Amino acid sequence: MTEFRRTYGAALWHLLLLLGCFAVTGWIALRLAGEPTAGRMLLWFIGAVTAHDLFLFPLYALVDRALRAAVGSPERRSALNHVRVPALASGLLLLVYLPSILGLGGNTYTAATGLPPQPLLARWLVASAAIFAVSAVLYALRRRPTRKVEGSSPDTPRDQHR
Repeated sequence: MTEFRRTYGAALWHLLLLLGCFAVTGWIALRLAGEPTAGRMLLWFIGAVTAHDLFLFPLYALVDRALRAAVGSPERRSALNHVRVPALASGLLLLVYLPSILGLGGNTYTAATGLPPQPLLARWLVASAAIFAVSAVLYALRRRPTRKVEGSSPDTPRDQHR
């Protein structure tokens, strides 16, 4: 097994998971091959990958580097994850709902759901605010000072001494 890991560069489970991902991708490609809109979907996918790799990744890498430089000390950098994770979740929600927020495909959305697409911007803003608020609460809970109880060791949970 050590020889396999040295040759492949990762554990066996990694290879099996990767093969499973390729199998699912191949199955989806075969299912889409007969679709009349497969060309449009492929074009959209290539455009999305290109837009991400050429524009979005350098942009958020630059923002992340600027945030790390602004925070300074490495012990304070753990707070960045409380900004990164909600920003990522909010950004993904924006990408999913952006066409509807911009008013594109409103008839399709209404036909599929029976609802008007107008409140999607407000819903995205509320969802993003909630995600950031939960992250802020979690950060505050992590940063709250811990009481030192006499006779306790660092491995003893705080709740045992109350």
